[in-house]
Amino acid sequence: MMSIDLERDGAVEFKGNPATLLGPKIKVGDAAPDFHVVDNGLQPVTLATDAGKIRLITVVPSLDTPVCDAMTRKFNQDTEALPDAVVVYTISVDLPFAQKRWCGNAGIDKVKTLSDYQERSFGLNYGVLLKDLKLLARAVFVIDADDQVAYVELVPEVTAEPDYNAALNAVKNLL
Repeated sequence: MMSIDLERDGAVEFKGNPATLLGPKIKVGDAAPDFHVVDNGLQPVTLATDAGKIRLITVVPSLDTPVCDAMTRKFNQDTEALPDAVVVYTISVDLPFAQKRWCGNAGIDKVKTLSDYQERSFGLNYGVLLKDLKLLARAVFVIDADDQVAYVELVPEVTAEPDYNAALNAVKNLL
């Protein structure tokens, strides 16, 4: 795991308790940081993998929890009509095998699930790694076709859902 000196105490809450995030606070207008995760076939995925496309990146602690399950299903449904110029990722630290099983059981076909289990590079580079739990905090990022951050939502309570409409509107404004 790469080392990051930046700790953000109390940046979010987990079940009502303050939690520390590792990594920088990403803001709209920032250059999107690179990351190294794997897909369900253990193939590497980086920021460059879908270069030139709009990336809607949803971040969840684990697909095997009710809120993460509901969130990923909702984004899968709400993004079905988006053009091929948009790719939708859901990133967690779940193992790729578990993600693949979950997607099959849930009928997920628009969202690509990606695993940050190896290096936690997405979590560290996007500032969403929960220090004590080593899980990812709930967040949504929209990266434009030029690799600039166009939207950020770090959900203040990890167990709560994001603002779906705001995220989808951010994507639609880039089309």
